Amino acid sequence: MLQYIQIDMREYKLVAMGGTFDIIHKGHIILLQRAFDVGEYVIIGVPNDKFVAECDKDIRNDYDTRIANLEKFLRDYFSNVRYGIRQLKEDFGPALYTKEVEALIVSKETEKKGKILNKARAEKGLRHVNIVTVDLVLAEDGKRISSTRIRNGEIDSEGNLLKKSFK
Repeated sequence: MLQYIQIDMREYKLVAMGGTFDIIHKGHIILLQRAFDVGEYVIIGVPNDKFVAECDKDIRNDYDTRIANLEKFLRDYFSNVRYGIRQLKEDFGPALYTKEVEALIVSKETEKKGKILNKARAEKGLRHVNIVTVDLVLAEDGKRISSTRIRNGEIDSEGNLLKKSFK
């Protein structure tokens, strides 16, 4: 009797994605899940503190803390996946220079960066990457979940509204 073995074949061998990962929230989880669903190996780009400052992003945690939190999160929730975390000193990092990258995982909010990446890759003689867009994850008020809203005390990392105390 023949036995069939199901081989986990993902759509792409190598995909890239990026994020600040200042406060890991439900939106990050959905992006990561999609990346791991379609990619055999995922490059996760995380901007260093200098690059974050150049982008005028307000963050709570420095690079080392963000990386430690991300690594712990990935160990706890995505234990059977293959990935590498790369420091970003500029937009795209390895996605711009690595010819083997086949796809870029983006949110609706960052979708336009895919076109910018493909134009830059073409200028370097590299083939374009497919853009895999993930819908924004909304909080219970219908607005997007973001680290900024969490830092401001509007929502928690799951998108639940937090009650404001009035004095």
